[in-house]
Amino acid sequence: MSKVVVIGFPGDPNLYLADVNAGTFTPLSNVTGALASASQLRASGGVVIKDVDFAVAVSSAASVSAGLFDT
Repeated sequence: MSKVVVIGFPGDPNLYLADVNAGTFTPLSNVTGALASASQLRASGGVVIKDVDFAVAVSSAASVSAGLFDT
């Protein structure tokens, strides 16, 4: 199974393609079709999640192992 995700960040109108298997992260340009519709929904405050069961935005890679989720 390929592990590829499209990511958008708050305040950034661009979308990015992350290919986990290849270790690449690429800005997308000329987004069309259903992805463009989802991006427009995102621009108006909507959240789109499909086939990803865990995602967390952190301020830095160091935050991941620094007890971010410790109670």
